[in-house]
Amino acid sequence: MSATPSGARRVQLGRTGIEISPIGLGTWQFAEGKGLDRFVYECLDQDLVNEIVRTALVGGINWFDTAEAYGWGRSERCLAAALRANGVADEDVVVATKWMPGMRTAASIGRTIVTRRRCLYPYSISLHQVHQPIALASVKAQMDAMADLVELGLIRSVGVSNFWESWMRKAHAALQKRGLPLASNQVKVSLLNRRIETNGLLAAAKDLGVTIIAWSPLEMGMLTGKFHEDPDLLKCRPLARRHLLRLKLESSRELVGTLGEIADANGVSTAVVALSWLVNYYGDTVVAIPGATKVSQAEQNVMANELKLTAKETGAIDELSKRFRRRVPFGP
Repeated sequence: MSATPSGARRVQLGRTGIEISPIGLGTWQFAEGKGLDRFVYECLDQDLVNEIVRTALVGGINWFDTAEAYGWGRSERCLAAALRANGVADEDVVVATKWMPGMRTAASIGRTIVTRRRCLYPYSISLHQVHQPIALASVKAQMDAMADLVELGLIRSVGVSNFWESWMRKAHAALQKRGLPLASNQVKVSLLNRRIETNGLLAAAKDLGVTIIAWSPLEMGMLTGKFHEDPDLLKCRPLARRHLLRLKLESSRELVGTLGEIADANGVSTAVVALSWLVNYYGDTVVAIPGATKVSQAEQNVMANELKLTAKETGAIDELSKRFRRRVPFGP
């Protein structure tokens, strides 16, 4: 199966030359609902995962983001199985994964790459990311370890996740000395979290040519409007998600209402409008990785890649969302 239908929009991942769809597919939900992951996502049947991945591919989505920490290899294996089931060739897909620092040194990056590649076999790692900034190693040491993997041909590019502006600049500088670009920084961005505009991340990304990968772009479903229509749905969500969603229900009501009106005018869902705004408002600098636990959600992700909002619609959403740009003292 080809993952690149004719006419599908592509943007460049940083300055790597790797081309991706503005919207990819996040795959934490493929972690089989075990361990701590069960507090966030329930287990998905592999046949359903195969269909979700197929829907994304047919619709022009060509990249998938997973991580070591998503079930400690389970998400990676589940994703690879779904790609194989759909007959996808390695050269037709972009796979991103992440190394989890925790209480590890930079040497762990080289030691664990064998496991990452085995879990994702036969798909190569186009983007390998440091999952979070706290580690028993300097940023330079981590980037040098990643650069070693690029030079060995074990990964294609290097990214980071949840890095502050200053740390992102350090990562970029360390890779630059090795003749490599920093491809990306994966941080939380949505219409309810626009802090990249006030904490320096967006400006730095544009300056350095780094792609911002937005995780949780629908705020765990809050921007779909379904919880505003039926708050009782929260009772069915895993504990951690239920708590976080309740905190945002009232503060997002006016914005979600406007998203719904624009969605009705365009014949799409509220989620499609929220995602389309995100990957178009910032130009090619911001891409997004919404998840999908249903085929219909994967279809919405595809529609968001295609929808073009008018200037008036974009402006109305911007105006109601501006207050979510506020600066915070710590964190990305």
